[in-house]
Amino acid sequence: PPPGGQPPSGGYPPPGGYPPPGGGYPGGGAYGPPAGYANNDDKTWALVAHFGGAAAMFVSGGVLGWLPPLVAMLARGNQSPTVRQHAVSALNFQLVWSIVGVVGWILSCILVGFLAVGAAVIIGVVFGIMAGVKANEGQPYRYPMSANLIK
Repeated sequence: PPPGGQPPSGGYPPPGGYPPPGGGYPGGGAYGPPAGYANNDDKTWALVAHFGGAAAMFVSGGVLGWLPPLVAMLARGNQSPTVRQHAVSALNFQLVWSIVGVVGWILSCILVGFLAVGAAVIIGVVFGIMAGVKANEGQPYRYPMSANLIK
């Protein structure tokens, strides 16, 4: 029986059933930072590492995608292991594709490198955005086509 011992006036049980305990709101901290983040600053710095790398890769023509993950790692990496993991992952990926971009710019002198530069920019932006989305959900992301240059 419902609290108070009396069924509701519209019949028993009420149309649609009783509300779940807690008023139907999601439990488990759904309104705070995702599991794995100590606070919103950690989440912000993880997003800076991933989305910043993608944006810098796009703006710089495939050369400076490594800069935002490096800034995130230096700014917050010693204080938060989660931020360090995201920043190192993004830094390794962006370093590899920045090297491809630099080689592509060098080869563009003989008109072949534009393909490498275009590939480096597209790959750096696409996977950087995918990693940022996963980081926003509080999940680690493993970049494909990456090397562990920084540990």
